[in-house]
Amino acid sequence: MDLSILFGWQGVELLALSLVASIIAAVAGFGGSVILLPLVVHLFGIKAAVPILTVAQLLGNASRAWFGRKSIDWRVVFYFSLGCIPSAIIGAVMFGSIHASWLKTGLGAFLILTLIYRHSGLKSVNMSLIHFMLLGAVFGWLSAVVGTVGPLVAPFFLDYGLVGSAYIASEAMTAVVMHITKGIVYSKYALLGWDTFFIGLMMGLVMVLGSFTGKQIVDRMPRIWFTRVVETVVLLTGIGFVSGLM
Repeated sequence: MDLSILFGWQGVELLALSLVASIIAAVAGFGGSVILLPLVVHLFGIKAAVPILTVAQLLGNASRAWFGRKSIDWRVVFYFSLGCIPSAIIGAVMFGSIHASWLKTGLGAFLILTLIYRHSGLKSVNMSLIHFMLLGAVFGWLSAVVGTVGPLVAPFFLDYGLVGSAYIASEAMTAVVMHITKGIVYSKYALLGWDTFFIGLMMGLVMVLGSFTGKQIVDRMPRIWFTRVVETVVLLTGIGFVSGLM
């Protein structure tokens, strides 16, 4: 993999977008990875994009969880982790054998379905802690295969009653568990090498700054604006992947 990309204008663009994406994710609670995904896929390919974003998101989510650590609902994190760890392992193992073109098409369809789901009438669920274990099992696998599940997971955390910093920090902590699990498996199967790790690390360090910035404005700016931006990016990315334009 050509690491010189990081030291040219494309690298500047990638790191700048990482900062913007992490600020939006810190305010809206999701969306950072889907904003970054098209550019990372364009620069490094779909097979490298998911491991790279795993490292970047690990740092980004860990920083969001740290800045909101006093608000984390550890019971939710625990039950979600019970389901997501084994399923993320299975998904990460499967990821290595999935054809790149199928992966991109499937990811595009997933992103479009995410939007449909978010605006359907199916979001209201009487969530309990046991439900989070089932939720973790489903989305741990999906996260390992498609790289991002934040937009789809969000409604369940909100329906449980987590809002503001409690939602953002708790969801971020569950994502940390998923990304650590995936990263270990990707490394074992040589899907995460030193080159992909370094790229993800550079992006992740910038995302820590974005998480801090987002934390400062989370209670000062209407999050609906950020949500609309993220949804627009999700839609365009999904269409681009399905149609083969990206």
